Amino acid sequence: MKMIFVQDKKINGFIDWLIYIIGYTIILIVMSILFKSITIDNSLFGFWAFVASIIIYILNRTIKPVLFLLTLPITGLTLGLFYPFINVFILKITDWTLGNYFKAEGIFILFFVAVLISILNFMMSKIVVEPIIRRSK
Repeated sequence: MKMIFVQDKKINGFIDWLIYIIGYTIILIVMSILFKSITIDNSLFGFWAFVASIIIYILNRTIKPVLFLLTLPITGLTLGLFYPFINVFILKITDWTLGNYFKAEGIFILFFVAVLISILNFMMSKIVVEPIIRRSK
């Protein structure tokens, strides 16, 4: 009985990971098509968008909570308007990490992409991931 619960938890974690990665990949590909400020090397049919999505996911799970706590006073003073700039910073880290394969320039477009990522995070956690976890319990 205990083994089944552990396997279900691993499957739920993988589904959670996969949903976020696919969502991030779609956002990055669409934004790179619509705006010239974001360029992704498409020589491997979206591979670099997928790699960028994995990096964004890892940074969202590790660095973002720390950045949120560090910038909590600024976020509070701006009534939450500073929160998407944490995602902008994460996008710039991804830009720096991937070099020529992923370029993100321009603060306004990055802010727009960061808002889309924040909306995706909220929607995925409330609409998709939580019901899957509740259903498995």
